Amino acid sequence: RHGDIIVKPLFGNGGAGVFHLTPEDENLNALLEMFTGLYREPIVVQRYLPEIRGGDKRIILIDGEAAGGVLRVPPKGEARANLHVGGRAEKTELTPRERDICEALGPTLAEQGLVFVGIDVIGDYLTEINVTSPTGIQEINRFDGVKLEAGIWDAVERRVHELHNQPPV
Repeated sequence: RHGDIIVKPLFGNGGAGVFHLTPEDENLNALLEMFTGLYREPIVVQRYLPEIRGGDKRIILIDGEAAGGVLRVPPKGEARANLHVGGRAEKTELTPRERDICEALGPTLAEQGLVFVGIDVIGDYLTEINVTSPTGIQEINRFDGVKLEAGIWDAVERRVHELHNQPPV
């Protein structure tokens, strides 16, 4: 249906196990066998977005609010922009479309108790929601002169105080 696709493990991180396959590639069945036979975890198949060549944007949301972003640019010849596999971090600003995505997604994330979330956007598309250990704080702090970790802890403390019906300190 999509032609070019990305195949990756649902619970993966750092770009590990991410494959770009074109319609001419004959490895799809072997990769599916490997993923389902060895790892026994769900896989994700996404339409390949050629905009990845210009980078993907990791956006950090704190308690449902966009706090900053970093552009991750893949090395030449690579479809993965993750810093862990050689992507280059660049300073960036959020586009109106990215702000719309954050505003649409943020309240639901906050309602579900997700204080610290990293989303990935390629072009105009949300491609991932990372809730276990999203990276990018160090790069955003360095580029923007902020301390996102302070906002995360403030949000956690606020939630703890709300849980116990106490005013925040």
